[in-house]
Amino acid sequence: MTRLWSKLIVLLSLGSLLLATAACGRIGEKNQGSAASQVTELRIGLIPSENAEEIMKRYQGLVDYLSKELNIKVTPYVSTDYTGVIEAMRAKHLDVAFYGPFSYILAAKEAGAEAFAIGIGEDGKDTYHSLFITRKDSGIKSIADLRGKTFTFGDPASTSGHLIPRYMLTKAGLDPDKDMKVQFSGGHDATALAVKNEKVDAGAMASEIYEKLVKNNIISPDEVIVFAKSDPLPHSPWAYRNDLPQDLKDKVKKALLEVDQKAPDALEGTNFIKFKEVDDNRYDIIRDVAKTLNLDLRKLK
Repeated sequence: MTRLWSKLIVLLSLGSLLLATAACGRIGEKNQGSAASQVTELRIGLIPSENAEEIMKRYQGLVDYLSKELNIKVTPYVSTDYTGVIEAMRAKHLDVAFYGPFSYILAAKEAGAEAFAIGIGEDGKDTYHSLFITRKDSGIKSIADLRGKTFTFGDPASTSGHLIPRYMLTKAGLDPDKDMKVQFSGGHDATALAVKNEKVDAGAMASEIYEKLVKNNIISPDEVIVFAKSDPLPHSPWAYRNDLPQDLKDKVKKALLEVDQKAPDALEGTNFIKFKEVDDNRYDIIRDVAKTLNLDLRKLK
């Protein structure tokens, strides 16, 4: 187990401690009844792909829509790291969560998460990319040029911010732990700013966040450039706990799949124009990458 994987395990453990301060209501457990009508609150977890305040702002419209459509209180929760959301669902403090592809396969293994919906981006696709970025004047033109450079991943459990770029670095013959000076920024926006402000030579982030930061004039594509990108990756899934009442799962899925028709404004800021149904096996490609990197998901508790 490398130092980075050890850090991920530690983060998963720390995530459980965060729950002590998370003010979440309780949904009816199995032994309290299985009808959706008994549910008074739905607790939704959101991964901190950006800072928590920004995430809450972006998803408030969707939270309000779900509350109205399901006729129950919907409480959003953004943890300080990706693994905190996994731990919260594992401890049954969350009912539904929006995971990244990598954090989802961890949650499916350890928290009983079941993917049911995937987002469609403004380009009409249900895929995105992991991008390698650097400053235009850095002299870095390819992944091979990263040897000896400072580099930032995002969150340890991020797909486009860690898993995929680590895989691409390995395929290019680089050992991030030995051939580079690596760190974790914690989020995609933080990675972009670290590169922009010359804190690191390069970094990896999600294409959709890069495009949004460019659109909002936070970074310039003439200043912070993309020098490598991954093959298409499946978008992040919505997943519910597999032990929730089936009628509740059906209602939540139906509400999300119909949001573009009933309340398109609720999607503003989410980077998606609609959601469609998805199966767990769509994320087998992510499992394959984790396996290639010798990541034992059973140890990530």
